Amino acid sequence: MTQIARFLCDKDYILRSGAAVGADAAFEAGVCRGCMKEIYLPWKGFNLHHSNLYNISSEAYALAAEFHPAWGKLSNGPRELIARNGYQVLGYDLHTPSDFVVCWTPKGKTVGGTGQAIRIAQAHGIPVFNLGRDKDLDFLKECIKTNQIFISK
Repeated sequence: MTQIARFLCDKDYILRSGAAVGADAAFEAGVCRGCMKEIYLPWKGFNLHHSNLYNISSEAYALAAEFHPAWGKLSNGPRELIARNGYQVLGYDLHTPSDFVVCWTPKGKTVGGTGQAIRIAQAHGIPVFNLGRDKDLDFLKECIKTNQIFISK
């Protein structure tokens, strides 16, 4: 994940992430100094992160409710965690879609908070490369090996 982030940073892509432990942290670790990143937090200081992107709009909550299968069962904390995923896929204004999404879920399934990002991306026609699926991992390895990205900006 760190290697993929470095590769994409060198190609002038912007990392959009959520400061979660695991994949988010690995991707952010790969972003070189001076490269662009947008780290969306569910609340100020989440996981000791210093990003100032932590105010969740009513539009982001509405988007989250539209795509989460059990939105009505979530308490406030989980709702904030899920609502920030819309920004990761659609940008700060929720109208600037990512060119593609690179993520990891167990066995490539659409689960958890990452599953929310996957559902939003798919609904907006944004390609998703899930490192939990061998074919997606192999594709991105080939991109790095050949120093080319096969997804148009």
